[in-house]
Amino acid sequence: MRFYNTLTRRLEEFRPIAEGRVGLYTCGPTVYDFPHIGNYRSYLFEDLVKRFLAFLGLRVTHVMNITDIDDKTIRKASELQVPLAEVTRKYIDAFHADLRALNALPADHYPRATEHIAEMQALIARLLEQGFAYEKDGSVYFRIERFPEYGRLANLDKGSLKIGAAVDADEYEKEAVQDFVLWKGKKPGEPSWPAPFGEGRPGWHIECSAMSMKYLGPHFDIHMGGVDNIFPHHENEIAQSQCANGVTFVNYWLHCQHLIVDGQKMSKSLGNFYTLGDLLSKGYAPMAVRYLLISSHYRKLLNFTLEGLEMAGQALARVKNFAFSLRNVEGEGDADPELAAALDKALAAFRDQLADDFNVSGALGAMFDLIAEVNPRLSALTRADAAAALAWLERINSVLGVLEPDERTALDAEIEARIALREKARREKDYARADEIRAELRRQGIALIDTPSGVKWKRE
Repeated sequence: MRFYNTLTRRLEEFRPIAEGRVGLYTCGPTVYDFPHIGNYRSYLFEDLVKRFLAFLGLRVTHVMNITDIDDKTIRKASELQVPLAEVTRKYIDAFHADLRALNALPADHYPRATEHIAEMQALIARLLEQGFAYEKDGSVYFRIERFPEYGRLANLDKGSLKIGAAVDADEYEKEAVQDFVLWKGKKPGEPSWPAPFGEGRPGWHIECSAMSMKYLGPHFDIHMGGVDNIFPHHENEIAQSQCANGVTFVNYWLHCQHLIVDGQKMSKSLGNFYTLGDLLSKGYAPMAVRYLLISSHYRKLLNFTLEGLEMAGQALARVKNFAFSLRNVEGEGDADPELAAALDKALAAFRDQLADDFNVSGALGAMFDLIAEVNPRLSALTRADAAAALAWLERINSVLGVLEPDERTALDAEIEARIALREKARREKDYARADEIRAELRRQGIALIDTPSGVKWKRE
């Protein structure tokens, strides 16, 4: 497998530090508002990468941080005049609900910044002791001049570095390359913690370094995020981590490009700003949203449109209809070796496309080519053939994550109970009641298909 390493700006073969195991850190949400679909493009690409690593047989330890203390969260709490924890709890819960709706696999650890202050203080103390940091006006800053590699990740011009100047803001433009803050001295109205170098709170950048080290160690495999994280956040993470530990921080850096909406930057003032909740309230299915957000190459801008979301739903329906048809194959006989060979070939093509810098478009093409090849032969398939094709589709979906698990749940039992009531109404010639039940199920996204062998149903 090879992919583009932002640090070296070239495609590289992936070689994990420990055989068969991968340490993965992904930048999670800053919980001052509901994430928008641009955020979820990054989070779902990260989920795709993790799923594909597992598909290849690697054991992944995934850490995703929760930034619950920074300039933005404090400002939001001040605006609402409520405690910081009350603000962040609301958006943390909403974030996890969205991840579940989008079928993202949970991380192994979701460390919150406010729960790791001691680790941050220890890291800052080490940087002070080694001369990589200094105190000024009650705050602590990192000396960028002490790290000659500073700017490598973001490909900065060394002449832009403002040696000796300091910046307190968590986020800033490349033109403001200065010594960055590690610990912010106490200010009125802000949360603060006692520390050997003065009461205050952490800067944003030190948070991820401290939390990634705690759960993955000082040197791990992959760090991911959106391209907006490259500078200053990830650049500063590298500097403070490598200076504190004296070892390479991360081997591979993967960054996902921006999402734009209708060809423009997403903005509330333009009316093109969408959260997942906005899209679901318009009647779009979460799996259609997931399909669209993962269907373009991660290093290309994704132009999100509602028309594109409709098309994603239609593409997903093709896959779901294929699965539905396979589950209802009733032919007897032995498995077809030609079909088995076609499934193996398609799975290898799917794997090879994703192994080439996560070429998801090529991988989806391999899946749909197989579906197009098998669909005309459905009537001739045996149950053994169908079982093999469904197992193939399950392997594909273990990476894509766009199909709900095909298992009986309480909801499934409820649907079948409604279908039984409809059948009873039809037998009793109460056709109005039967039609009413069918319409109720349709509003829930359940389509009924009357066949010679009985009523079948599927989720639309």
